[in-house]
Amino acid sequence: MSNKNRETLGSRLGFLLLSAGCAIGLGNVWRFPYVTGKYGGATFVLIYLVFLFILGLPVMVSEFAVGRASNRGVGRAFKELEPQGKKWHVYGNFAILGNYLLMMFYSVVAGWFLKYFWQMVRGELSGISSEQVGAAFDATLGDPRTLVFWMAIVIFIGFGTCFLGLKKGVERITKIMMSALFVIMIALAVYSAFLPGAFQGYKWYLMPDFGNAFKEGIWELFYAAMGQAFFTLSLGIGSMEIFGSYIGKDYSLTGESLRVIGLDTFVAIFSGLIIFPACSAFGVEPSSGPGLVFLSLPNVFNSMGAIPGRIFGTLFFLFMSFAALSTVIAVFENIVAFPMDKWNWSRKKSVAANFVLVTILSIPCALGMNVWKKVRILGLSIDGFEDFLVSQNLLPLGSLIFILFCSWKYGWGWDKFIAEVNTGKGVKFPSNKVIKFYIKFIAPVIIAVVFIAGYIDLFGK
Repeated sequence: MSNKNRETLGSRLGFLLLSAGCAIGLGNVWRFPYVTGKYGGATFVLIYLVFLFILGLPVMVSEFAVGRASNRGVGRAFKELEPQGKKWHVYGNFAILGNYLLMMFYSVVAGWFLKYFWQMVRGELSGISSEQVGAAFDATLGDPRTLVFWMAIVIFIGFGTCFLGLKKGVERITKIMMSALFVIMIALAVYSAFLPGAFQGYKWYLMPDFGNAFKEGIWELFYAAMGQAFFTLSLGIGSMEIFGSYIGKDYSLTGESLRVIGLDTFVAIFSGLIIFPACSAFGVEPSSGPGLVFLSLPNVFNSMGAIPGRIFGTLFFLFMSFAALSTVIAVFENIVAFPMDKWNWSRKKSVAANFVLVTILSIPCALGMNVWKKVRILGLSIDGFEDFLVSQNLLPLGSLIFILFCSWKYGWGWDKFIAEVNTGKGVKFPSNKVIKFYIKFIAPVIIAVVFIAGYIDLFGK
């Protein structure tokens, strides 16, 4: 099953930071704070952490195990491991499709953060009114040339990194980017701690308020926490599996998964430690929704004064850009590896072909925010429909396939899965009957609930 010509990562740290970089994205630093704001702060965070452990961990371990055992990306992995005559490998094509769909709208949104970083560097958002801040964001979405330009920059950076190679490009640049992200994040959190009124933000964020949390309804709270835990790790479409295929067997996969989830959670929690004290200090409603980052926080930066606000704002959007780009690079590596594994393409040929393809495929999302704004698919905008296909369909269904493949005798099977997962030093995955029953039957039910509830949430109201 080994592939001697396959590239490998140069270090364990590279694997951890790459995997964490894939998980750490806009779901952590953009979606997590405003969803936390909507569902009552600390109560939501506690429930989210529970679901992260009982749902996210088994699926991540399964992805890493399939990758490491097969020594292939998701396009070939199931074929390598499945019993003869079984058709699990069919999902590999859908998983790769999910990576393309994800990048078709993610690259556009990532471009917003690069644009805002550039505007902060130039001081274009300094000293303007809240109405002008809103108008600036509307102008960004309304200008197709601007969106396509910044989208293209994101795609160029992502594939340019992949072009340099796994070790010299993807691993090295992600290490630099993630290290800088952690430093910037800690610096911003320290700065926020000394803002006047920051304590109230901490209290709201870190002290459970069950009355406020259940205001939206018990089911709404639990579904939101379950969904955030599930989607933040980018599981189900092989985005993690590819990095499992690049590592050796020195360490157990449970321990590695816990480290990746720990880094992902660290960034999500720290994002709140940056945003909520700042909101409290400058009177911004923390539950103000997705526009919190683009509409509310620039006003916060302006309230800090010209120079401090410009510095804080520049570092904040650099932090957001690094978070977005780390995911872009990781997913692009999965896309690039697909034809390399399946048809033995060279890395350069795969990068060149996919650069053109992803750029073309991403344009409809950018145009869907302005000139094609009236286009609706199932009542959704173009970007909303692409997000729906990935978030509500391929991620949960793919995660379901991974854990069933690893636990059922009709797939790879429990014994082979456990042997692979527990090879190497570190934390071992429990193999007792209770855990086996949970993985085979309970976890799939939870994932199915996420899948069905997504449809109810979208179409049932």
